[in-house]
Amino acid sequence: MNLPSLALGHEKIRVMPHAAALLELTKPRIAILELLTVWVAACVACSGIPSNWVLIVNALVGTALVAASASTLNQWLERTSDAQMERTADRPLPSGEVSDREALLMGLASVAIGTVYLAVLVHLVTAILGLVTWALYVFIYTPLKKKTSANTVVGAVAGALPVLMGASAVLSDGGTKGGLLLSFILFGIVFFWQFPHFMAIAWIYRDDYRRAGFKMLTVTEPTGRLAGLQAVTSSAMLLPLSVLPAVMMKAGPFYLLLSLALSLMQLATAVDFLFRPTDRSARRMLRMSLVYLPAVFGMLWLSPFIFPWL
Repeated sequence: MNLPSLALGHEKIRVMPHAAALLELTKPRIAILELLTVWVAACVACSGIPSNWVLIVNALVGTALVAASASTLNQWLERTSDAQMERTADRPLPSGEVSDREALLMGLASVAIGTVYLAVLVHLVTAILGLVTWALYVFIYTPLKKKTSANTVVGAVAGALPVLMGASAVLSDGGTKGGLLLSFILFGIVFFWQFPHFMAIAWIYRDDYRRAGFKMLTVTEPTGRLAGLQAVTSSAMLLPLSVLPAVMMKAGPFYLLLSLALSLMQLATAVDFLFRPTDRSARRMLRMSLVYLPAVFGMLWLSPFIFPWL
């Protein structure tokens, strides 16, 4: 939760410790979810719990550093736009909790350290994937938000690539071809999951986005029909993709039933939004997306060990 800065006249009273402001620049809640996908992808790629724990920990640390840089530089580039939107006006840069120079230096240092860390202690392929993810997010996705609604597709690719980072970390240390195929399926799940998630946010904050000049789909097509259609189509893709791991890696009927139920619920909220594009239906779709990904990925990893008899 953001801790805002209070202003009395022209004097700002800091109520957010500086360290907390720096941490907020990294978007830690998004980073945690991203690291979950890295971990599960690594486990799936080697058909279970990785034997080399040090390798996986290093992959998580390096990924966290690169992700922190991407989030920090995204906010640095959008600091003026963030100041124009109610939901982002109290972020560390527009609120003045962190200086522009400090954020820029932190972002550049994080990506440099993270990339070298991955290359030396994990794998060169993992480091390259991390750098590609970072470049897509910072240099392509971020500026595209002011140019075209297709920015969401680029953002979804950048959001799903950490799955392949997790898989690549273990493929040279006991991974299998089947594990590589499964990692691409997980990439697809994360990729398509992001559209109902993004469309819900884009609808709820469409006035903010319009005011800041972002070309989100809910701004360029304000009825919400195209956003709803994109959310429904992507949610429908989650149904077959979520079932495939149960078949290929024998995750068990518990995972199968859970993933099917969650995918149907995600699809149902998307259909509801398509036919009734309101803030209420968008928030339901957003809440469901926040449950869907950690639940599916978490149970994909846990079900063979916790529920082997199911």
